[in-house]
Amino acid sequence: MLRLPPFEYHEPQSIEAALALKQEAGNHGMYVAGGTDLYPNMKRRHQEPTVVISLSRIADLRQTSKGSNGGLTVGSGLTLTEVANHEVSNTHPAVARAARLVSTPLLRNTGTLGGNLCLDTRCNYYNQSYEWRKAIDFCMKKDGAICWVAPSSPRCWAVQSSDVAPVMVALDAEYVLASPAGERVVPAGRFYHDDGIDYLTKQRDEILTAVRLPAPNGWDATYWKLRRRGSFDFPVLGVAIRLDWLDGTVERATIVLGAVSSHIQRVEDAETAVIGTSLDDSAIDAAATAAFKPSKPMDNTDFGLAWRKEMTRVYVRGALRELRDRQPAGR
Repeated sequence: MLRLPPFEYHEPQSIEAALALKQEAGNHGMYVAGGTDLYPNMKRRHQEPTVVISLSRIADLRQTSKGSNGGLTVGSGLTLTEVANHEVSNTHPAVARAARLVSTPLLRNTGTLGGNLCLDTRCNYYNQSYEWRKAIDFCMKKDGAICWVAPSSPRCWAVQSSDVAPVMVALDAEYVLASPAGERVVPAGRFYHDDGIDYLTKQRDEILTAVRLPAPNGWDATYWKLRRRGSFDFPVLGVAIRLDWLDGTVERATIVLGAVSSHIQRVEDAETAVIGTSLDDSAIDAAATAAFKPSKPMDNTDFGLAWRKEMTRVYVRGALRELRDRQPAGR
């Protein structure tokens, strides 16, 4: 049986109190929201804070507001179930779809929007018990000096496995971060590093407090997820696409891939292939091929590499067809 190590637990009721507790704890402290990522990691000794600061009782993290431009600000403390059933499902259905595809109902009832956006990177050699990892020698991500995915590599190749994050990057959402120094806003696309260990630009003392979603004006988006079990697993491929339409033509496109590298990978060649088109079959095929080329799944998640790479082409093609087919006639 895996057991949690001993730790000191706090439940502050304000962002300011949480920040003060983290400042006092220093590197020994960590924030926890729903705990669906941190607590299993603690049981496997991936992360070993001696002070855990819960964000679950901070009411400000559960607030939602509409901006004067029609955008929506969503608190990071909302559970994934709440996000899936929120007014977000009407204004930003791709976000609600991604939230609905995370794990199981029980975990969605506990896990939060902010927690999924800050999800630890995953790897078959890392997400194992302490005894298992010790038996093969620890990996670079925790306690070791080698990446078992690519032993000659100087970096860690653990995979970004959030479902909601790719959608946020595709939508050009913004993240609001609070720290003792004040508040700052970071575009979602700049929040993620291409490194399995140093995978966020968020500082350790910062709290992701809210997400700013753009006004739903003239664009459409979708999210497609590949996994072995349709009701449980982490993604081994996520495809998030946003298209801005003008008079039946794609004026702007953002196509991103999740779960194929350590960060959320934008595929600009695929975007170029559809911009200026009515999204006919030839444009869709060109975009799917363009996304296929840079997709390089690593041997640290489920399924075979060649098949997963080919599914990039299939999923990009399917997602683009979905967006095309639901455009009103004559738009």
